[in-house]
Amino acid sequence: MKTNTSNGSNHAHYKPPFRFGLGGVPLGNEFAVVTDKDAYAILEAAWSAGIRYYDVSPWYGLGLAERRYGNFLHNKKRSEYVVSSKVGKLLKASRTAKDNGLFPFSPSPNEVIFDYTASGVRRSIEDSLQRLGIDSLDIVFVHDLSSDNKLLPTSWQEQFDIAVKGAFPELTGMREEGLIKGWGIGVNTPEPILRVLAEADPDVCLMASQYSLIDHKNALNQLFPAVRTKNASLVVGSSLNAGFISGSPRYNYGKESYKIPTGFLEKRKKLLEVAANHGVDLRTAALQFSASPDVATALVVGASSEQQILADYTSMQTRIPAEFWAELKAQQLIEQNAPTPA
Repeated sequence: MKTNTSNGSNHAHYKPPFRFGLGGVPLGNEFAVVTDKDAYAILEAAWSAGIRYYDVSPWYGLGLAERRYGNFLHNKKRSEYVVSSKVGKLLKASRTAKDNGLFPFSPSPNEVIFDYTASGVRRSIEDSLQRLGIDSLDIVFVHDLSSDNKLLPTSWQEQFDIAVKGAFPELTGMREEGLIKGWGIGVNTPEPILRVLAEADPDVCLMASQYSLIDHKNALNQLFPAVRTKNASLVVGSSLNAGFISGSPRYNYGKESYKIPTGFLEKRKKLLEVAANHGVDLRTAALQFSASPDVATALVVGASSEQQILADYTSMQTRIPAEFWAELKAQQLIEQNAPTPA
């Protein structure tokens, strides 16, 4: 554990040993219907494989993912796993539930209210604990304070200003009280993470779709140095770009994820060719690549079947020849200064 003395803080940042974690997006039925039976099979398979980090959010299925995680985790010994959830989006049950159009595969009756105030954070955490059926969260991420979030009631910068005065000091206080172990923000773009590092004292941020084999230059050269300066760390999410690297017909998230830039399609084709030449599974390489930076404290993957989470877990134990990484750099498919597995 490292100590951060910048901004007048001597807080020892929460930094658990590296963990491979299960993400909650698919269990909120983001992309397709996952039945309760299949959801619990995924969670059981993850637990049986030794996975002990679980990341979820009220947003995923508008409460569905948290309820599913809770049904599983509340029977487990609390000290045996790490769980993170998110704040900034309060859920409110409604007869009309117009927001269920955001998650058409989720049966949730809830609507979303964006609230990055101090009281909103407290309420959000209390609500999450009820849905999860547990008494504490380890990590709290302030969710989607980012330019790509088109649902915010005002600009992301205005909402960020609310969080600077509300959510961030409230979470710092909760950390000091021992109610949570650490906090940060969870976003899809680097700029908000750079800003929170400059204006507050986060422990760990969720970098949701910014460091993959396809797209990593900005995070590598702009974000990572700032994270190191603050002795913070990152949870890396969407290392497969929401399944794109492993063949899904989408890139990252959102209603227009099917609009895949031609350059990304061409790069995936070249990556697959190099992988085939070296007998390497590209999905395995992508997971290991995203887990390699020194600032990464966890890698979180989503899974829509128990076979998927077990395959991903197995991928983390598989050795990839150094020649594969060398060829990727020789063909300029990854940055020359990008860390690769030993």
